[in-house]
Amino acid sequence: MLDLGISKMALIGVVALIVIGPEKLPKVARTMGALLGKAQRYVADVKAEVNRSMDLEELKKMKETMETAARDVEQTVQTTASDFEKDWAQTTAGLTYDLPELETPPPEYKRPDKNWRLKRGALPQWYKARSGVRTKALSGAARVARYRPKSLHSL
Repeated sequence: MLDLGISKMALIGVVALIVIGPEKLPKVARTMGALLGKAQRYVADVKAEVNRSMDLEELKKMKETMETAARDVEQTVQTTASDFEKDWAQTTAGLTYDLPELETPPPEYKRPDKNWRLKRGALPQWYKARSGVRTKALSGAARVARYRPKSLHSL
């Protein structure tokens, strides 16, 4: 920015005080401060935008190098695969495979027809009571009464 020393700032202040007057000087100083702040913010925004564009260019270059490397790897894999297929075809050219035919095809899968409700209903009542399976729904009041903590007086 501008290279202003203390003596130059004092001289500018005295001239501004004489030209503007002491009653308007605070308002002008506030306006100048606001404008200076806006200018600094604008310069900071421009710098940030330039940095972002430079980073974006670097990322584009990196993307291009990665894409070329990926293409090279893909080409080497394809050539290796094609060489392997040629070698495999040459080595297995005279071989024939005779697979035996199956007399009967394997059975198809059939989903079992199970009904879990019937299976639960077929359990004996004494087993349900012993294992804690609920057979009846509890109302809200019955649940509160059942799980109410024991009072201290009954102990």
